[in-house]
Amino acid sequence: MAKSGDKSSSGKKSLKRKAAAEQLQEAAFAGDGATESEGQPPKAAAFPPGFSISEIKNKQRRHLMFTRWKQQQRKEKLAAKKKLKKEREALGDKAPPKPVPKTIDNQRVYDETTVDPNDEEVAYDEATDEFASYFNKQTSPKILITTSDRPHGRTVRLCEQLSTVIPNSHVYYRRGLALKKIIPQCITRDFTDLIVINEDRKTPNGLILSHLPNGPTAHFKMSSVRLRKEIKRRGKDPTEHIPEIILNNFTTRLGHSIGRMFASLFPHNPQFIGRQVATFHNQRDYIFFRFHSKYHTGYNELPFEPCHNELGPRFTLKLRSLQKGTFDSKYGEYEWVHKPREMDTSRRKFHL
Repeated sequence: MAKSGDKSSSGKKSLKRKAAAEQLQEAAFAGDGATESEGQPPKAAAFPPGFSISEIKNKQRRHLMFTRWKQQQRKEKLAAKKKLKKEREALGDKAPPKPVPKTIDNQRVYDETTVDPNDEEVAYDEATDEFASYFNKQTSPKILITTSDRPHGRTVRLCEQLSTVIPNSHVYYRRGLALKKIIPQCITRDFTDLIVINEDRKTPNGLILSHLPNGPTAHFKMSSVRLRKEIKRRGKDPTEHIPEIILNNFTTRLGHSIGRMFASLFPHNPQFIGRQVATFHNQRDYIFFRFHSKYHTGYNELPFEPCHNELGPRFTLKLRSLQKGTFDSKYGEYEWVHKPREMDTSRRKFHL
């Protein structure tokens, strides 16, 4: 008898739940019908105050009520947009300016090391740092590109394609040599920079850039690598012209140093007739590399509108460490090391 009583009580509870859900559904239908007939946005009365969709136990009904709630929110938002647009059209030139949307970039936490172009201290440091001879046009870049030991095909192809992007660069296979033995050989052969591409599971995942002969050395994490054949709607193969260089958003002292490292890889005199552009774009401490060719459409119409064809390769870099001097993993002195637990406490704080 006790079992039958339990069953009857559980059955009554389930009937009550179904009845409550049906009442809510009818209320939603009634609210939708009234709003559609009057041509006004749906009212919030379709869902009683304090009502939570997660309380509905039936999965199908819960999903149905959630979709109705989303539709209601969407209609309210669209109605508010139309109302605001009509008000702006009515005001005409007297309409207030549109509010700037909040993003992580424009809400960035202020960094004390942000570079001021008119700062005398920054100008003195740039005149005396390791890249001063390059920017004074006393040296021309000569780059050595190599890989980790026993590289696979994808990493080798990336090195070969990078050598077509960076003028006066040479690809050499590692052959088991340690970097401490490679660097002195590079210095004796007048190489100004060393690029080492590391891989993991047949995929490039790291890049070491060392400026010779006195450093510094930067270690980057590499991701999102796309070779030329993997890029959709890419342009023709690049020519041998010296490309232009674009460096975006390297605003802090650390970012300024990294930007100067990238700039010193390319010769001083870009050949604009080749219409090739190499871009290093920093956004939220991720450095996006792109290689494009420029062309113009509508030569019979003014003004000309420049267009771009991506040539490839493309990849994304994230700085892991910056070391003084040349590569030395054991006794090297580090200027900056990325420590996620200490530095990544805020999404709005960036270091480059």
